[in-house]
Amino acid sequence: MLRVGLSGGIGSGKSTVAGRLAEHGAVVVDADRLAREVVEPGTDGLREVVEAFGPGVLGAGGALDRAALAAKVFSDEAARATLNGITHPRIAARTAELIAAAPADAVVVHDVPLLVENGMAPLYHLVLIVHAEVDQRLARLRDRGLPEDDARRRIAAQATEEQRRRVADVWLDNTGTPDLVLARVDELWADRLVRYEANVRLRRLPSTPPVVVPYDETWPVQAERVAARLGVVAGGRPVEHIGSTAVPGLAAKDVLDLQLGVRSLEEAVGLADALADAGFPPVGDAEDAVRHPGDDPGRWRKRLHVGADPARRVNLHVRVEGGPAWEWAIRFRDWLRADDAARAEYQALKLELAEKHRGDAASLAYADAKEPWMDAATARFYRDGQAS
Repeated sequence: MLRVGLSGGIGSGKSTVAGRLAEHGAVVVDADRLAREVVEPGTDGLREVVEAFGPGVLGAGGALDRAALAAKVFSDEAARATLNGITHPRIAARTAELIAAAPADAVVVHDVPLLVENGMAPLYHLVLIVHAEVDQRLARLRDRGLPEDDARRRIAAQATEEQRRRVADVWLDNTGTPDLVLARVDELWADRLVRYEANVRLRRLPSTPPVVVPYDETWPVQAERVAARLGVVAGGRPVEHIGSTAVPGLAAKDVLDLQLGVRSLEEAVGLADALADAGFPPVGDAEDAVRHPGDDPGRWRKRLHVGADPARRVNLHVRVEGGPAWEWAIRFRDWLRADDAARAEYQALKLELAEKHRGDAASLAYADAKEPWMDAATARFYRDGQAS
C-alpha cells in the first residue's frame, strides 16, 4: 500500500486532482467529507458540539449550521481547540478504518486541507501539493459565492507557499486550465505512483540507474523531507544527510545518501520491516570500507536500505551511532564542504568515472573505481586533523 498526502490552499483545485486520482483507481480519503460525517444529525459528535457551543449552531432541520459554528470559532483559539478536541479524534479513527479497509495494493490518497499546518507530511510515502496563484483562487472562490474579504482571510490563515514547497514531493500547478493539471496527474499516476506502490509492496528496488548531474540546490530540502519520514518510522533516532549530495556545489549522482543511527546492528534488524513498509526495502548487511588502518572490520558493518520511489533515489545506511563508520561519514562530508581543492578534485574524478562506467546499471564498477582516491583522500583527511 502506498500512502499519499494531498493538500493545497483553499481554491487551489485539490478536488480536481483528487477526482482524477480516484478515476485512476486511487482510494481517496477526504478529510473534509469525514469532518462533515462525524457531526451529522444523530451522531455523538454533533451532540457534543451542541453541548459545547449551544443550540444556536443548529439549523432549522437539526443539522449543523456551519456558518454559525465558524463565526464562533474562527477567531477564538480556545473555541477552535474545543471543536478540534471533539472532531479530530473521530476523524482520525474513521480515517484509520478506511485506510485499513483498502486493498493491500492500493494507492491511498489522503486529501487533507491542513496537512502542512498540522505537521502531517512525514506520515506519508509522498506528499502532493496543488498550487494556484492567489488571483486564480480568489476567482474560483468568488464563483462559489465566498466574499473576497472572507476568502482573503482564509488564505492568510493557511500555510504559505514557501511552507508548502518545503514538504512537497510533487508540486502540481493548477493556475491554468484544468486539462493541464489533469495531464500532469495522469503522468504522475503512470510513471510514479503505480510503480512506487509495487516497489513498496514487493520490497523491490528502482531499476533506473542514477547519473552524475550538477549540484542541485534542492537536495538539502529533499533530504530534510526524507529524514523527517525516517525519524517518524525509526522513533526519533538520529538521521544525517551524508554523501556527495550533502556537499554544496559538488556534482553528484542524483541519490540522497542518509544514515540512520542505531545502538546496535541487532536493533537495525528489528527496524527492517518498518523501514520497508515506509518505502525503504533492505538490501542486506554490508561492510563499509575500513578507513581506520588496523581497525576491526566488524566495527564497520552496516545495514543498507534503498528508497523504493522511482523518482527519488535514496541510499539509507543504518549504522551504529557514534561508531567509526558513522563518524567518518559525517567528518568526510564536512571536510569536503570546507576544502575547496579537495571538493574540486573529487568532482573531476566523479565526472571522469561516471563517463567511463555509464553502462554500469548497478554503479558497482563506478564505486570500486573511486576506492584508490578515497584511500588517498582518507590519508590526507587524517593528516589534516579532520578525524581521529
